Amino acid sequence: MKIIGDRLKALRKSTPFSQTKFGALIGINMSSINRYENNQAQAPYRVLVAYADYFDVSLDYIYGRTDKPQGRNYDFNPKVENSEEMKYFIDMCFDPNSPMSGKLKDTLLKMMTGGGE
Repeated sequence: MKIIGDRLKALRKSTPFSQTKFGALIGINMSSINRYENNQAQAPYRVLVAYADYFDVSLDYIYGRTDKPQGRNYDFNPKVENSEEMKYFIDMCFDPNSPMSGKLKDTLLKMMTGGGE
Protein backbone atom coordinates (compact mmCIF):
# COMPACT_ATOMS: atom_id res chain seq x y z
CA MET A 1 0.00 0.00 0.00
CA LYS A 2 1.46 3.27 -1.13
CA ILE A 3 -0.06 5.23 1.73
CA ILE A 4 2.06 3.41 4.33
CA GLY A 5 5.34 4.48 2.77
CA ASP A 6 4.02 8.00 2.25
CA ARG A 7 2.98 8.25 5.88
CA LEU A 8 6.31 6.87 7.12
CA LYS A 9 8.20 9.37 4.99
CA ALA A 10 6.00 12.31 6.09
CA LEU A 11 6.42 11.40 9.75
CA ARG A 12 10.21 11.18 9.49
CA LYS A 13 10.43 14.38 7.44
CA SER A 14 8.54 16.19 10.21
CA THR A 15 11.79 15.85 12.18
CA PRO A 16 15.31 16.95 11.33
CA PHE A 17 16.39 13.28 11.03
CA SER A 18 17.86 11.82 7.90
CA GLN A 19 16.98 8.26 6.99
CA THR A 20 20.33 7.19 8.45
CA LYS A 21 19.81 8.95 11.78
CA PHE A 22 16.21 7.82 12.15
CA GLY A 23 17.16 4.26 11.24
CA ALA A 24 19.81 4.31 13.97
CA LEU A 25 17.17 5.49 16.46
CA ILE A 26 14.84 2.59 15.73
CA GLY A 27 17.51 -0.01 14.99
CA ILE A 28 17.37 -0.50 11.22
CA ASN A 29 19.66 0.58 8.41
CA MET A 30 19.14 3.51 6.06
CA SER A 31 18.59 1.37 2.98
CA SER A 32 15.67 -0.39 4.68
CA ILE A 33 14.15 2.95 5.72
CA ASN A 34 14.55 4.15 2.14
CA ARG A 35 12.80 1.08 0.70
CA TYR A 36 9.91 1.36 3.18
CA GLU A 37 9.43 5.10 2.67
CA ASN A 38 9.56 4.79 -1.11
CA ASN A 39 7.15 1.85 -1.25
CA GLN A 40 9.76 -0.55 -2.61
CA ALA A 41 9.32 -2.97 0.30
CA GLN A 42 6.71 -3.59 2.96
CA ALA A 43 7.84 -2.54 6.41
CA PRO A 44 7.60 -5.31 9.02
CA TYR A 45 5.30 -4.89 11.96
CA ARG A 46 8.11 -4.05 14.41
CA VAL A 47 9.18 -1.13 12.17
CA LEU A 48 5.63 0.19 11.91
CA VAL A 49 5.29 -0.02 15.68
CA ALA A 50 8.61 1.79 16.09
CA TYR A 51 7.36 4.66 13.89
CA ALA A 52 4.02 4.72 15.73
CA ASP A 53 5.72 4.78 19.12
CA TYR A 54 8.32 7.38 18.18
CA PHE A 55 5.83 9.77 16.58
CA ASP A 56 3.00 8.93 19.01
CA VAL A 57 0.54 8.05 16.24
CA SER A 58 -1.73 5.06 15.81
CA LEU A 59 -1.19 2.19 13.41
CA ASP A 60 -4.61 3.11 11.99
CA TYR A 61 -3.02 6.37 10.88
CA ILE A 62 0.06 4.69 9.40
CA TYR A 63 -2.10 2.16 7.53
CA GLY A 64 -4.26 4.97 6.14
CA ARG A 65 -7.43 3.83 7.91
CA THR A 66 -7.84 7.36 9.27
CA ASP A 67 -6.33 10.78 8.78
CA LYS A 68 -6.38 11.39 12.53
CA PRO A 69 -2.97 10.52 13.99
CA GLN A 70 -4.66 9.42 17.22
CA GLY A 71 -6.54 6.64 15.44
CA ARG A 72 -10.06 5.76 14.42
CA ASN A 73 -11.34 4.79 17.82
CA TYR A 74 -9.45 7.35 19.88
CA ASP A 75 -11.75 9.15 22.28
CA PHE A 76 -9.88 11.43 24.66
CA ASN A 77 -12.17 12.62 27.39
CA PRO A 78 -10.11 13.98 30.27
CA LYS A 79 -11.50 13.93 33.76
CA VAL A 80 -10.14 16.20 36.47
CA GLU A 81 -9.44 14.33 39.68
CA ASN A 82 -9.62 17.29 42.07
CA SER A 83 -12.34 19.68 40.92
CA GLU A 84 -11.80 22.08 43.86
CA GLU A 85 -8.19 22.53 42.82
CA MET A 86 -9.23 23.03 39.20
CA LYS A 87 -11.94 25.52 40.23
CA TYR A 88 -9.34 27.53 42.15
CA PHE A 89 -7.04 27.52 39.13
CA ILE A 90 -9.86 28.61 36.81
CA ASP A 91 -10.90 31.36 39.25
CA MET A 92 -7.37 32.75 39.10
CA CYS A 93 -7.45 32.88 35.29
CA PHE A 94 -10.42 35.23 34.93
CA ASP A 95 -10.96 38.89 35.69
CA PRO A 96 -13.63 39.09 38.41
CA ASN A 97 -14.80 42.47 37.03
CA SER A 98 -15.68 41.02 33.63
CA PRO A 99 -19.43 40.48 33.13
CA MET A 100 -18.80 37.16 31.34
CA SER A 101 -16.30 35.72 33.84
CA GLY A 102 -18.84 33.66 35.79
CA LYS A 103 -20.34 32.02 32.71
CA LEU A 104 -16.93 31.38 31.13
CA LYS A 105 -15.55 29.88 34.34
CA ASP A 106 -18.56 27.58 34.73
CA THR A 107 -18.32 26.45 31.10
CA LEU A 108 -14.59 25.77 31.35
CA LEU A 109 -14.97 23.83 34.58
CA LYS A 110 -17.75 21.71 33.07
CA MET A 111 -15.58 20.98 30.04
CA MET A 112 -12.59 20.02 32.17
CA THR A 113 -14.57 17.72 34.45
CA GLY A 114 -16.67 16.12 31.76
CA GLY A 115 -19.82 17.77 33.04
CA GLY A 116 -20.62 19.43 29.73
CA GLU A 117 -21.49 16.20 27.87
